[in-house]
Amino acid sequence: MTLSDALSRICPGNIQTAQAARQRFSDLAILPGSLGLLEDTVVRLAALQGSTQPLSSPKRTVIFCADNGVTAEGVTPSPSYMTAAQAVNFARGGGVINVFSRRAEAPVLVVDVGIAVPYWEPRIRAAFVRKGTGNIVRGPAMTREECLHTLETGISLAAEAAADGIRVAIPGEMGIGNTTTTGAVASVLLGIPPEELVPHGSAGEAGAAHKAEVIRRALAVNRPDPSDPLDILAKVGGLDLAALCGFFLGCAALRIAAMVDGVISAAAALCAVRMAPAARACLFPSHRPAERAGVWLLEALELSPLLDAGLHLGEGTGGALGAQLLDNAVAAYNETAALRELEGMVLYG
Repeated sequence: MTLSDALSRICPGNIQTAQAARQRFSDLAILPGSLGLLEDTVVRLAALQGSTQPLSSPKRTVIFCADNGVTAEGVTPSPSYMTAAQAVNFARGGGVINVFSRRAEAPVLVVDVGIAVPYWEPRIRAAFVRKGTGNIVRGPAMTREECLHTLETGISLAAEAAADGIRVAIPGEMGIGNTTTTGAVASVLLGIPPEELVPHGSAGEAGAAHKAEVIRRALAVNRPDPSDPLDILAKVGGLDLAALCGFFLGCAALRIAAMVDGVISAAAALCAVRMAPAARACLFPSHRPAERAGVWLLEALELSPLLDAGLHLGEGTGGALGAQLLDNAVAAYNETAALRELEGMVLYG
């Protein structure tokens, strides 16, 4: 599926189905609104799926891995080979995301969309157009054509998930240096100076000022167009961000619920919504990011997260936790007795 194909298929959730789902909650033997955001989430899921009996499974976790040339600017203490090392670790089942995904019953697919360092692990899906991006301080991260190709890779993986019957997707990412590219993308999308929102990442607070300066230089060199998300991603983004954006668009086109995990995921999601506002219907934020940029990105998406646990690991970990909450919310919606069923019941002490 091409980008244009996906965009043509994206539409808002079904309002009538949402109303029926809301009525179902009001009929249950609970106080109206007592499940808070869990109720809203189930209603949105019903609207997305066009069914008053929404499904929160089967699930799949998809982790997009890529390197970022901006690491040459010293924006992170983590060595670049860690992208490849963690990708291999995920493929072998040893990451936190694997632990959480197993409990969410969401098998993990690891996708190489631009790992720069050689590795050997046949369980990683190779889907790259280039091995890592350029240093955004020196020029664009990638060409517009490379960005489009990577974005359409994300769309194709959503289409694959839909063909396999997946109802809830948990997208994640791994890429050393991607909090810097995320800061650059968020700065352009939100119109906020880098120093006010740059995620600290592994560099910690001490490295935030340097990272903000790197982003400022990158924006001055590349001058991304705020009205064109593809231009933003190509010039100052990353291959993982582009693939995530495409995956969200594909999920929206194919009515798959996609969990939004943290600041990096939220930046990609906002790019998707700027391309197709109705794509918001498929987005289900799992947690409130620890970084200010993540909070502001969710505010721009006009979406409320289910959790506030100070998470900032990425990988899709928050999404896996959110998917388990979604399971419980759907179960409560489907299995709780209706108030009318309590009529005539006699309770004995």
